[in-house]
Amino acid sequence: MASLRPVHKEFASVWKTYWQFELLATPYELKHRYSDRWVRFHCLPESKRYAENESETAVVLDRYNSVLDELFGGGEVCVIRAEYSDTRIRRGLQKAWRRIVYDVDPALGPSRAHLFLTRHAWRRGLLDAKLRKVADDREPGGIITDPDARWLFHPYDGGMDVITPTAADRNAMRDRHQDWLSEHPQGY
Repeated sequence: MASLRPVHKEFASVWKTYWQFELLATPYELKHRYSDRWVRFHCLPESKRYAENESETAVVLDRYNSVLDELFGGGEVCVIRAEYSDTRIRRGLQKAWRRIVYDVDPALGPSRAHLFLTRHAWRRGLLDAKLRKVADDREPGGIITDPDARWLFHPYDGGMDVITPTAADRNAMRDRHQDWLSEHPQGY
């Protein structure tokens, strides 16, 4: 997967300007902060969580890629992934884009998040290896966005959360993929 030039310093500024907070918010927090622009899609019919065969895996990847095509087709994507630890992560520490120390539980002491950022020219299938691991719950999904950080895409095992620039964008995307929505009244 060939990367374009890193966007490290500029991207932190763009992110904070657009989202008005540091880059440690979890996808769960983002969903609640921006509920008016958030939509969740499931990757398999009837909200089935895990693929049981290659045919179902193909459906999962197709749904992920279909939404990513809508968001980033012809453009670039920035992929943010995090490694969390209660101690320093030695492996890859020099390559981390940002390191954040935070307290989840004062009794346990500080935890660390090492954020890794890469930028790529988008093409369908670019992230399939990563998305397979996410769909199988072998790797966290991270956040995929554009260089201007206007759209957020968070894949997880069972589906994907999307935060759009406006409620109208969210509604249009939701309407295009009605049969991928949860039957839960709040869209979970």
